[in-house]
Amino acid sequence: MNSLVLLIICVAILAAGYICYGGWLCKQWGVGESKTETPAHTMEDGVDYVPAKAPVLMGHHFSSIAGAGPITGPIGAAMFGWLPVTLWILVGGIFFGGVHDFGALFASVRNKGQSIGEIISANMSKRAKQLFIIFSYLTLILVVAAFASIVASTFGAVYDESGALDMAKSATPATVAMISLLFILIAIVFGFCVYRRNMPMGIASVVGVLAIILIMAVGMNFHPIYLSTKTWMWIVGIYIAVASVTPVWILLQPRDYLSSFLLYAMLAVAAFGVIVAHPTFDSSFPAFAGFAVDNGNGMQYLFPVLFTTVACGAISGFHSLVSSGTTSKQLDKEKDARPIAYGGMLLECVLAVLTLCAIGYAYKWNAANPDSALVGATAIFGGGIAHMIDDIIPGSYTILNSLLVLTYSAFCLTSLDTATRLARFMFQEFWLEPGETAADVKEGWKKVMVNPYFATILTVVLGILLGMNGYGKIWGLFGAANQLLAGIGLLAVATWLGNLGKNNKMFLLPMGFMIVVTICSLALTVKNQVGMIMAGGADWGPWAQTILGVLLIVLAIVLVIEGVQTLKNPKKATA
Repeated sequence: MNSLVLLIICVAILAAGYICYGGWLCKQWGVGESKTETPAHTMEDGVDYVPAKAPVLMGHHFSSIAGAGPITGPIGAAMFGWLPVTLWILVGGIFFGGVHDFGALFASVRNKGQSIGEIISANMSKRAKQLFIIFSYLTLILVVAAFASIVASTFGAVYDESGALDMAKSATPATVAMISLLFILIAIVFGFCVYRRNMPMGIASVVGVLAIILIMAVGMNFHPIYLSTKTWMWIVGIYIAVASVTPVWILLQPRDYLSSFLLYAMLAVAAFGVIVAHPTFDSSFPAFAGFAVDNGNGMQYLFPVLFTTVACGAISGFHSLVSSGTTSKQLDKEKDARPIAYGGMLLECVLAVLTLCAIGYAYKWNAANPDSALVGATAIFGGGIAHMIDDIIPGSYTILNSLLVLTYSAFCLTSLDTATRLARFMFQEFWLEPGETAADVKEGWKKVMVNPYFATILTVVLGILLGMNGYGKIWGLFGAANQLLAGIGLLAVATWLGNLGKNNKMFLLPMGFMIVVTICSLALTVKNQVGMIMAGGADWGPWAQTILGVLLIVLAIVLVIEGVQTLKNPKKATA
């Protein structure tokens, strides 16, 4: 299969899905019909509720949901062949992920910018809300642990066997770290100029892009900071603790908006590579490798592994937390929900397809160059695209690879900041009664639990400690837990729409499918971990995965039972 043909077909199908199916969803739900201002205006507080222009919010939303998922997901699922992965990206993105993200954002906007947890409380029960928050918080702690580890390892210096600093191998990490630090600085300046000095967005954007180019040039030629991965873990922890409680206009909105230019540049570079090189997939990357594949870590089955591995490239539960946690609090106009949520998901699908093209080229490169094989998600995507273009434009590899690695790191850092803020919201909401806010709690232990600084510090400490002490031992649960979260998010929005008397049938099949897939995946994980325990010699990892896996299955079953009962007997709700 020629990669350029595949890309053109996929982009055309996704564009048709946005126009036709996305437009139909707007009509069914009445998106944009309300004359009431969005929560960003009616509840503006200068910290979390701050209206943002559509391009700025698109930058935040897309940067937050993209993370590493649309790159690592397709790479992990590539063992089954490019055809099943492509089909799931298209079907999942248009009919599953897009509906999930769009529905979560719309429901939150119509419910005062409240999270999916609060929507569950209002439309199902307080118990269901608390179970959902426990489920979500555990997932977010995993996200914080994993992404903090990814960022720290990307920045961390390399040492030789004697413990001495290897300057040559540490040059790229130091460069990425330097550029990332300078990027945070220019984001703060950008936010101040736009939101406090009312600089026109067009002028600010041009200056911001030029500043990005400047700091990349500076970082590639001046990078004096060489720190260990462990040290960077603590620095990242301090950063996200501060970033997640500061007003969104200071850092979150401007940084994510500027990050989106890196993202668009990466998409452009990847698309350019596919267009000019248009490599053809050979036998190293077949269309279909079978329903059961041994990838070196045991036999993997297309069902359910494909649907939990592709993740953000088709549907991700984390997206509903972003849509209802931060994006809904910044939405300027309700009509912006479709391009930001539904369009953002489909744009992520495009990135997933480009990743498939990079995989095809990387596999061919590895076969021809075994001594310099591309290993790992960053190397396969960044190296695959950079080598693809370097074959056409010799000498471009280093610059392009640095840009792609930087963008990958920026994704992770953005998702990390957003995940920490969302976890803080979740922890605070757990202790509140329906309709109650943190400001309403005046005294007692409850006041401590809903304090934003306490919630943030607890989240960061748990995430960083887990990241430094073996998050990988329970990371196997994340794919299923994240996708199960998507199924529950679909269920929550379906119950709300049903209570309003609006059409919610577009949620039922995706909801049922994701719940069945993920419970099956969790059950298989638990079975495998129990086998390891019975074999003896297992460390704490299998025990943790077994306990958490069973807990997640029980939580999901209880939530599904309550949701189905509500769907059968709708409650009265208001839009």
